[in-house]
Amino acid sequence: MTQTTTATRAAPKRDVVPVRHWGRMAGAAVVALLVLGAAYSFATNPNFEWSVVGQYLFAKTVLKGLLLTLEMTVIGMVIALVLAVVIGVMRMSPSRVIAGVAAAWVFLFRGVPLIVLLILVGNLGLFFKNITLGVPFTGVVFWSAPVGQVVTPFVASVIGLSLAGSGYMAEIVRSGLLAVGKGQHETAKALGLNRAQTLRHIVLPQALRVIIPPLGNESIGMLKASAIVSVIAGGDLLTVVEGISGINFRTIEMLIVATIWYLLVISVYSVAQYFLERRAAER
Repeated sequence: MTQTTTATRAAPKRDVVPVRHWGRMAGAAVVALLVLGAAYSFATNPNFEWSVVGQYLFAKTVLKGLLLTLEMTVIGMVIALVLAVVIGVMRMSPSRVIAGVAAAWVFLFRGVPLIVLLILVGNLGLFFKNITLGVPFTGVVFWSAPVGQVVTPFVASVIGLSLAGSGYMAEIVRSGLLAVGKGQHETAKALGLNRAQTLRHIVLPQALRVIIPPLGNESIGMLKASAIVSVIAGGDLLTVVEGISGINFRTIEMLIVATIWYLLVISVYSVAQYFLERRAAER
């Protein structure tokens, strides 16, 4: 026993050399060269006028379009989230009628392409002349206005983004609610809480951990999808740069301007989402 211990202690120390993956290193070098080559070719291409990009990057019209994009995205996100919570809860209702209506809502607004939805909403004036509030079947009217005055391109854009987003977010909310075990509901019932109190104080706080990550991704998707409102001249960032490119005929440069702003906003949002997810996970 003593001889074995002495021999073990006397054994020389050996440095552990990690295995070198030459194929992986070669692949990384090739990818890096390709990326650098593409970036160099793009930056030095004589067909791109980078001075135009710098000229319009902080132009007032471009910044106004960016602000409008952020406004419609935030408003659309808030409305979509409220609708999603309502639809998600309705889908879990014991009533087949309520659950069926919620399922039909999700099916409709997940199935209709956003561009089709925006065009339909943007052309409501072709179907209805006025928007009227009053008592049905009585002729009593409290307020009435032409559709064109109420449903402006901005309003139509917000409505389209909200409806389309609610269809996807409702499923995110429902998955988060389903992630909370039935034991939580039974415990809340034993404590004397009703369904609304259970949902507010027990289920939703726990479901947020599951809901927040995909909801953040959906928010980024809505920001990018806001570019589609250019089909109805929604006044967003893409609409503005397309209008400018129609004047200076520098389409690619103006698209680069829009791309830079989209990437910048998404980068800032991604950082905020990261800290929000960490905060929710710690609760």
